[in-house]
Amino acid sequence: MSPFIITIFTMSILSLLLTPPPISAAAHDGETLSAYEVLKSYDFPIGLLPQGATGYDLDKSTGKFSAYLNGSCSFSLEGSYQLKYKPTIGGQIAKGKITNLSGISVKVLFMWLNIVEVVNKGNELEFSVGIASADFPMDNFEICPQCGCGLNCNGNGKVRKIRMGSSVSST
Repeated sequence: MSPFIITIFTMSILSLLLTPPPISAAAHDGETLSAYEVLKSYDFPIGLLPQGATGYDLDKSTGKFSAYLNGSCSFSLEGSYQLKYKPTIGGQIAKGKITNLSGISVKVLFMWLNIVEVVNKGNELEFSVGIASADFPMDNFEICPQCGCGLNCNGNGKVRKIRMGSSVSST
């Protein structure tokens, strides 16, 4: 075997051994939870995060968290809602409430606004951008969107409609 192939093989093995695994929290029985399973444990649907979350940090005593994606992510829903996710999403999570949220923004008219809070209101989720909030049915978020194509990734041209909830308010 040539020294070049041995060197490449050795470097490949070393990179696999030295690459840290995705960060996650342990379940009560020692299982490792995904970022999506942690969302569910706090009464949120998995579709708040796009597909491909690579890991997360969670301080269970304070609820402070960070979730990690491979890179920035953006997509449109229903052709009118445009969302952007930064590679790191952070905030504070408690049962049914995410506050101090950072890393997710939505385009409203011609402006990008940061989503700063998400509240589970039973059958609806309330999203706040600080000065205004809007409710959406929980079942809109049963499926994780995919970066680039959102919920329209099968190529059939059908866009899954995102239904508005019962209220929109401003403060």
